[in-house]
Amino acid sequence: MIKNERQYRITKAQADKFAEAMNSLRSRPGCDPLLMELESNAIESQLDELRNQIVNYERLQSGQSDVIVVDSFDELPQALVKARIALRLSQKDLADRLGMKEQQIQRYESTDYQSASMSRLHDVVQALGVSVRLEFKYANDACP
Repeated sequence: MIKNERQYRITKAQADKFAEAMNSLRSRPGCDPLLMELESNAIESQLDELRNQIVNYERLQSGQSDVIVVDSFDELPQALVKARIALRLSQKDLADRLGMKEQQIQRYESTDYQSASMSRLHDVVQALGVSVRLEFKYANDACP
């Protein structure tokens, strides 16, 4: 997942390089067709992944959706990053709202908020100005 403008620019540059590699591969004469197909599939797979990341980041930035659905608590960190991007806030903007350094937000996001306390996650939710709706599901047969 692309989490900031720097990663976005890097990912776009990588996608351009993979597209160039694909064009170069197609213009190579005399290659073993099986080898060319395998190489082409590998490049195409990487290119598709990069393009999907770019599209997802651009979609978030455009504000096309005002709801981010998570199916598990483990998805909360990525939802916080997505919300920040959708709100067009940089990592620095969020850090300023929280009264901390940008590098701390970068660390939190790069590790999916693993070192953040519940209190800090709450602070991030508040700083983003988003509302969170929780739903707990449990199996009745799990209780004695």
